[in-house]
Amino acid sequence: MKIDAIRTHLLEHRLQTAFESASMRFDRRQHLLVEIICDDGTVGWGECLGPARANRAVVETYADWLVGMDPLETEKIWATLYNALRDQGQRGLTVTALSGIDVALWDIKGKRFGVPVSTLLGGRFRDSVRAYATGAFKRDGVDRVTDNAEEAARHRVAGFHAMKIKIGFGFDEDMAVIAAVREALGPDMRLMIDGNHGYDTVEAIRIGRAAAEYGIDWFEEPVTPEHLSAYREVREKQPIPVAGGETWHTRWGMREPVESRAVDILQPDLCGCGGFTEIKRIADLASVHNIRVVPHVWGTAVQIAASLQFMAAMVPNPVRLKPVEPILEFDRTDNPFRQAVVTQPIDHLNGVVTIPDGPGLGIEINRDTLWDFAPKEDR
Repeated sequence: MKIDAIRTHLLEHRLQTAFESASMRFDRRQHLLVEIICDDGTVGWGECLGPARANRAVVETYADWLVGMDPLETEKIWATLYNALRDQGQRGLTVTALSGIDVALWDIKGKRFGVPVSTLLGGRFRDSVRAYATGAFKRDGVDRVTDNAEEAARHRVAGFHAMKIKIGFGFDEDMAVIAAVREALGPDMRLMIDGNHGYDTVEAIRIGRAAAEYGIDWFEEPVTPEHLSAYREVREKQPIPVAGGETWHTRWGMREPVESRAVDILQPDLCGCGGFTEIKRIADLASVHNIRVVPHVWGTAVQIAASLQFMAAMVPNPVRLKPVEPILEFDRTDNPFRQAVVTQPIDHLNGVVTIPDGPGLGIEINRDTLWDFAPKEDR
């Protein structure tokens, strides 16, 4: 069994209403899927976090090493590809592109042995997970406070147990949103805030202290990811648990934040931190330092399925009769191809998502969708 070809599929859709986080504007949705084809006809699928066209260029660069390799040798392939572009960067696009490839290889491995990836990772501790709704961005042309509160009310009716909202637009506006969303959710739903590294240290501490009265579960990316000392200061000087990690890549990128306890909750993104091969190492590192892991998820049903396979196999820390269970980040923003890329959408029922139990990622790709949302140059 050898790798015969690597294909990339760029998906794109221009949004009718653009939206913003503190650090980024979205006027379209773009995601990159990776397809790896073996000489026996087996096909594996992965996804890369981040800018789709840039990821495509790096994936296609890696293809020169991939063709002819044994897809089951995931450790060997990971080390080969990481070393191939080590001098050009140990984080960023070199790793996000590698992540999509690695996910596709594990999909192949699961199909080869007829088991879910979660079984290959060591076994399933759970067959479903609770999901939390991610949304509440700043949308063009609407009042943000009212819009976010109305969205929160919809998530409550839909059965979600928790919601994460975007902040980072200024103290007064953010506090008005937090208050309105908490009122819409009621006292029982969990609420998380995500600064998308839009604050400096002083602002983040001020927001954390003021927002604590609203029962916030965690404060995500309060400051820029490079400033680990600022992370530690925010963690020390305000009462809300601090989360981060979606932009820290590989075990080396996670090492200092974990060992220095810059965060209470680590958020590796499977399709950005190095794939299945690396996220298992990252989770083990976090376990050694007794730091909770809640994976970051921002992609299509391919990434959702992959993240669910990892979450199924996450070892409770600590193991006990009623352990703290991982929760799935479930993007609720506008993305018409998110679920359409698979023949069987991965949806929630009253805020609970069942983990696919088929071979590999447990999904089947809808190739019509790949064509429908391909950019003009790919048709």
